[in-house]
Formats: sequence, C-alpha cells, structure tokens
Amino acid sequence: MKWHSEDEICITTWRKRKPPERKMRQNTQDGYTRNWFKVTIPNGIKYDKSWLMNSIQSHCSAPFTPVDFHYIQNRACFFIQDASTASVLKDVSYKICDDENRKICIFVNHSTAPYSVKNKLKPSQMEMLKLTMNKRYNVSQQALDLQNLRFDPDLMGRDIDIILNRRNCMAATLKIIERNFPELLSLNLCNNKLYQLDGLSDIIEKAPKVKTLNLSKNKLESAWELGKVKGLKLEELWLEGNPLCSTFSDQSAYVSAIRDCFPKLLRLDGRELSAPMIVDIDSSEIMKPCKENFTGSETLKHLVLQFLQQYYSIYDSGDRQGLLGAYHDEACFSLAIPFDAEDSAPNSLRKYFEDSRNMKTLKDPYLKGELLRHTKRDIVDSLSALPKTQHDLSSILVDMWCQTVPSGQ
Repeated sequence: MKWHSEDEICITTWRKRKPPERKMRQNTQDGYTRNWFKVTIPNGIKYDKSWLMNSIQSHCSAPFTPVDFHYIQNRACFFIQDASTASVLKDVSYKICDDENRKICIFVNHSTAPYSVKNKLKPSQMEMLKLTMNKRYNVSQQALDLQNLRFDPDLMGRDIDIILNRRNCMAATLKIIERNFPELLSLNLCNNKLYQLDGLSDIIEKAPKVKTLNLSKNKLESAWELGKVKGLKLEELWLEGNPLCSTFSDQSAYVSAIRDCFPKLLRLDGRELSAPMIVDIDSSEIMKPCKENFTGSETLKHLVLQFLQQYYSIYDSGDRQGLLGAYHDEACFSLAIPFDAEDSAPNSLRKYFEDSRNMKTLKDPYLKGELLRHTKRDIVDSLSALPKTQHDLSSILVDMWCQTVPSGQ
C-alpha cells in the first residue's frame, strides 16, 4: 500500500497473491502438480498387490491407473492423478473385505507428484538406457543381463545414473523391457544393491513370461520382499549373497519359504530341487462311469496311479517340500499313532506321540485343536519332520467310492 502526498491518492497492490498463482501455473505446465492424490491402505502390507488392486478396481466406478505402488512400514500406497477418480475411491473405503472378513480402509489425500514422475528420465536418457539394454540382451536365450547396471561404461560416460533401487529408474527399465523385450525369459539383476522390490513388482505385468530371475548379491533382508513378485511363474531363482539367506535355521526352511512364493521352482541358487507336486484338479479328461464291480475305469486307474507315483516319489526322496503343490492353501492335517504310548508302541515312534491326534485316546479339547495343522506349508513341514520312508506302491489299497462325470455324459 502506497500514499502519494501530491494528490492524496491511495494505491493498493496485492504483492503476495500473484507470485503463488504464477508458480502454480508453472508447476502445472511442468506436469509436476496436476491434481495428484495419494491413496493409502493401512495394514495393506498383508495383501498381495494384484489382489488389492483388482479388488479396489472392481468396486470403483471409474477406471484408474495406480502410479508408484509401494509398501511403507505396514501400509500400501499408490498415487492417482484425477480428482474425480479420487472422489470415487474415497467411497470404496470399507466396501472390500479380506479373507478374514475384515473391511479394508482406504484414505485418499492431496499430494505432490510421486517420485517417479518428478524424476522421470529425459527422452535422451531413456534412449541411452534402451541402447545399453539392447547390448546386454541375448536374443537366442531371450535373456537380459542387467547386473551392476549403474556402473555400465556407456551410461557412466554420459553421466546417466541408473540406480534400480529408485522407482523412477526401475520403472523406466521395466517400460523398456515391456516395449522391446516382450518375450523375455531370463532377467539378471545381480549386484544392484536392491534392498526392496517395490519397483520390481510391476514385472508381473510388464514381463510375465520370465522364468529365471537372478537377485543374487543384493541387499534383500527378508523373504517377505519376494512376495511382491510372487505372481511370476519362476522355475529358477538366485538369491545367494543376500542377508535374507542367513535368516533361516537350515536349508530345508530356506527352500520351504522360497517355494511358498514360487511353487513351480525347480532350481534355487543353482541347485536342483525335487520336482514340485502339481495336481490338475481341472483335468479335461472325461472319466467313464464306475463299473458295478467297483474296479473303476482304466482312465481313473491311470490318474490315481500317476498321482500316487508322483506323490510318494517326492515323499520318499528325503526333500518333501515338493509336496506343497499337492495341498490346498487351507488344507488341514493331523498325525494319529494307533498305539498306546505306555503299552506296545515301538520305541522308534515314542518321540512322535506328543504330536499324535488319535481321536480315540485324546480327550483334551484344547489339544484336539492345537494338534491340527493348518495351511499347506504347516502340513509339509510336519511331514518333513517324519523319518525317511520307502513305500511299496503294490501294497497300497485305494478305496475310490465316488466318481464325478460332467453333466450330459
């Protein structure tokens, strides 16, 4: 505000309002600030990314593209760029229930642009990264070697810093893979100082055919990180040289935890694993109706025999982790020893009596529930604790009392 004494005219100027408006317009033109919103799911760390995103999208009346999905502490977070979508997402809160029938809360708040947007690689940097990746791609093996990528001479010579722990760099890398290497089967990310796999989680959509993944010599501290990429149907995985490898009591526990994420895994850190047990419950083979003498059809006999041979070959091999695929995620199991611990039980069985759930002798209702094993992993761990065996398939009697036939047959 200024006074001019000559003609006593008062002039008022608003100096503090214009600059912010101009700055806002500049930022909007950059694309850095354009109605960005951060979506937060408390305790979202418990949920798989694909399930969570599909559940939210199915309840949301407007389609949206999540940006920079990641987990932080116990929360799941991502960003969206449209105000109307943000409003619709607020209405989704408490409308989704998880497997335990608990309602999922969703918070939506104004936000600055996410890191990967503010630090998006320039076109010239993207082109140089693409050329570098092309040099590292083996066409015949459909394999991409990105180990120690930050110190690639071509990138360093042009002062391009590609740190795959940064979401913008990983996002750029996966974008190039999606566009230029759609048939990628093997990806080597060895020695890139990865301590989390949030940015890599998009590989499930960008490169779904990957069968071999090398994450060795990184900084991963927990097997939980692997859950972020468990949508991949991996057959070979390398993890040696990560801190997480020393968190398991023994090799069996290590293999069990990793195979829980990747049931079809055949090789871990270069070592062959026993073939996983995979049961095809949706077999298209039509079984003939059961004969009156109850011997069943040859097709049925073949399927049952094939199952028994595969199951017991793994069971008798000494490494029973391959049986994970034979059980439902929510299967139950209990061990029953048909002897009285104080009578005629063989000495070799005595150490297993504390786990026996023989319903004829067990009276304690608490123990009846406590001794019941839940989930396929607990079941296989229990089986792995039992002594080594050798089954004679010719001595096994199978009572198949029911057989289903497709309608109209």
